[in-house]
Amino acid sequence: MTVTYVIDGSRVTGLERFWEVIGEAVNGPGGYFGRNLDALADCLGGGMGTPDDGDFDWEWRDHAVSARALGHEETARWLRQSLDRVDPTNRAAVRQRLDEALAGRGPTLFELIVEILANGTPPGGLRLR
Repeated sequence: MTVTYVIDGSRVTGLERFWEVIGEAVNGPGGYFGRNLDALADCLGGGMGTPDDGDFDWEWRDHAVSARALGHEETARWLRQSLDRVDPTNRAAVRQRLDEALAGRGPTLFELIVEILANGTPPGGLRLR
């Protein structure tokens, strides 16, 4: 039987809140399901609250609210924070992505997260509502 995890997009006000909302969707109050994009992708492999057999999907309700909250402004904030921690060999690439986000261009956090969820879940496993 397929398990459907519901992301309540109306509660997403930024990236930190997204991590809380998705953690609660999978593992209940205070639940964990990644705190960065790499961890999110890893969690999709099972064993972090999702069925090990991969029989689960996502329903992201009020996704338009999340798309605004995880738009270019939040993406720029996240990239700016990343500059302090990124390997020096990647700093120029992150700076370029930051400049794009500040100009309202390039992929947003919302788009990156949707891509991770869509690629890490069986076909048709992500429904945006």
